[in-house]
Amino acid sequence: MDFCRKQVKSDCEELLGRFQTTDSVRFEIFSKIWREMNFSQIFYGTVNHEKRAFSRLILDTAYSFFLPPFSFQIRVGGLYLLYSLYQCQNASPPEQIRLALKNWDDVKKFEKDAVDAQHLDVIYILRQLMHRKAFNFTAMPTVLVFNKKRKMERAALCEAFMERASRPQELINIELLEELSNVDDLYGKLKTSACLQADPSINLIRKELVPELRSTVVDFYKWQQRKGGAGGHEDEDSGEGTSSQQECSKRAQLISSIKSKAYGEAAEASKSRRHRQVEVDFTSYEAGPSLSSSYRRTNKPSLKARTNENIHVSGDLWEEATRTTHINRLTKLDFVPEEKPKTYRRFKW
Repeated sequence: MDFCRKQVKSDCEELLGRFQTTDSVRFEIFSKIWREMNFSQIFYGTVNHEKRAFSRLILDTAYSFFLPPFSFQIRVGGLYLLYSLYQCQNASPPEQIRLALKNWDDVKKFEKDAVDAQHLDVIYILRQLMHRKAFNFTAMPTVLVFNKKRKMERAALCEAFMERASRPQELINIELLEELSNVDDLYGKLKTSACLQADPSINLIRKELVPELRSTVVDFYKWQQRKGGAGGHEDEDSGEGTSSQQECSKRAQLISSIKSKAYGEAAEASKSRRHRQVEVDFTSYEAGPSLSSSYRRTNKPSLKARTNENIHVSGDLWEEATRTTHINRLTKLDFVPEEKPKTYRRFKW
């Protein structure tokens, strides 16, 4: 079923893209787009032995849009898509939605945000899936099997669905500004009570800190909205050609440098062939590519030849070194004692 994974993902992105243009999170709007695209017909044409595998594939694809880092509207659309696909699948009994335990905190936070914003249709759809036991709580997001690839190929995320950075807005809220203002006032009172005379050298209070911080966050939010508007897209489109050309040129330079380094270094020999040295022929690369081999073998001299070449002993020392010693006798396997010449007594007449 992996051959149709890209097609299924493109169909889901088309549906969620249309839902994103409405700027709404109502299930009524989503169901209207669902009926216009006849999305329930996606299960048509699957034979009996492929129904469960295809249901597993399409539910996993739709489940990826229900999790961060997508925006809240896309996650709502992913939830509606999961609910609709779960209802329309033709596998019996219905295939469940795999929900990893590490993603459960994200689901509960999503539910809390929907409750705070009073999106009742989102809460209803989520609790309907819980009530029908549509979720299968698992340890891992995907099924682990034997001889599976360690590093799975991750599909590229759609940038149009990504949530914009909102950390400054979340960090600088009204409660924090009030608390910061109170601390600032308390610090000013303590400083004035400690210093009887106003000394400008110890003036560590930044005046109008809270209003300045609030105005900075508001300016960032306005800049973010302008960047995400039509003008930002036009600027990005106009600079797309030059940026792509620069990336291609950088990539070509990187590949050429890697090749030059690889051709300039000799490959490390294996343990069984480490006694054979490899020498690189640099002239072939300077002159240009050739069909002949760029490596040649050189025979390494033996240990005895290298020892005789490197060690020079004078005549007296050489005679003493070649003379048989007790240590030399002990190291020999077959020790034969030195035979003394026999002496014969001469017979006297």
